[in-house]
Amino acid sequence: MLTRARIGTTLLGLAIAGGLALGFLPRAVPVDLTEATIGPLQVTVEEEGKTRVRDRYVISAPVAGHVRRIALRVGDAVKAGQPVAVIEPLRSGALDPRSRAQAAAALRAAEATAAAARDQARAATVQADLARQELERIDSLRKSKFVSEQAMDKARSEFDRSQAAKSAADHDAGAARFELERARAALAYATPLAGRAPTDTLTARTPVAARVLKVVHESEGTVAAGAPLVEVGNPESLEVEVEVLSSNAVRIAPGARVLFDRWGGDKTLEGRVRVVEPTGFTKVSALGVEEQRVRVIVDFASPRADWQRIGDGYRVEARFVVWEGADVLQVPASALFRHDNGWAVFVADGGRARLRPIEVGQRSALHVQVLAGLDVGARVIAHPDDTISDGARVKPRREAS
Repeated sequence: MLTRARIGTTLLGLAIAGGLALGFLPRAVPVDLTEATIGPLQVTVEEEGKTRVRDRYVISAPVAGHVRRIALRVGDAVKAGQPVAVIEPLRSGALDPRSRAQAAAALRAAEATAAAARDQARAATVQADLARQELERIDSLRKSKFVSEQAMDKARSEFDRSQAAKSAADHDAGAARFELERARAALAYATPLAGRAPTDTLTARTPVAARVLKVVHESEGTVAAGAPLVEVGNPESLEVEVEVLSSNAVRIAPGARVLFDRWGGDKTLEGRVRVVEPTGFTKVSALGVEEQRVRVIVDFASPRADWQRIGDGYRVEARFVVWEGADVLQVPASALFRHDNGWAVFVADGGRARLRPIEVGQRSALHVQVLAGLDVGARVIAHPDDTISDGARVKPRREAS
């Protein structure tokens, strides 16, 4: 009986000791696990932008005078040469001898500008014809498989650029022609206005066919020479102006792809960077911090039907794609932490956390490219904290996506 009692006491002591030892063992830390996967990765720069009409024309008063009430409204279509404002002379001396001499000088300057614009238009026409001939030749060679698709794309791009340059040169020539007519009219009316004839008037005309974007001086009243009256432009030739930090602007190159979100439609629109302006400017942020920013001009690449409801001065969210890959090994950015002047992650292996140094490449807002140190399918701890160390016991709390 004594022996059996000792055995029972011993077993009870061992059970108590085992329970205490088990209670003091470190418990497994619940963690969120995710896998290292291969998929597409984009590195983007996100900023807010604003649309604007590419070619705007401000029609101003050619001379000081009394402008009649302008009947045009924003959105009205106007034809090239259509009158937009009528200006009556002031009852004081409208054009004194000095003003007449200035008008004559302005006429000569306008004639020279018009001649230069005509020459530029002819040069642009020749360049456009040459680009068209080159495109036709490359297209013929491409059909015979003598040139690459890249050469065909380059010829097509040069043709489109030359056509745009020709159109801009034609617009400039038209604007210069109407400026010349305005200067001639100012000089021709110099004598009647000096004689204070109340029936003589000057007419301000639109240089191109467009739509009214803004009526600056709607009501009748006195205006100074050069005062803006009406702004016109083609709302279908929209571009997007985006102000980005200078540190991000150096990563954006002309031709880079741009995605537009949160503009009011269901689709994500696409665009291409046309110009990264070479000069920056200082802007104070909403938090009162001075920032050095650079303007980036983007053209829409999506079909016109997708963004036809967007007008001048609309807000868009622009994402500049500075790098992208199709098959990229990646992990969530939250899984990384600093280790020995590099980066590392914790990999769950057999219920233990194993520290794994890795080499990283490109980074997006949520994911990081892994260049070395991990294999596809490796189970990585998504949000490591101070409770996790190399060799610590872990258990999955949920599968992180």
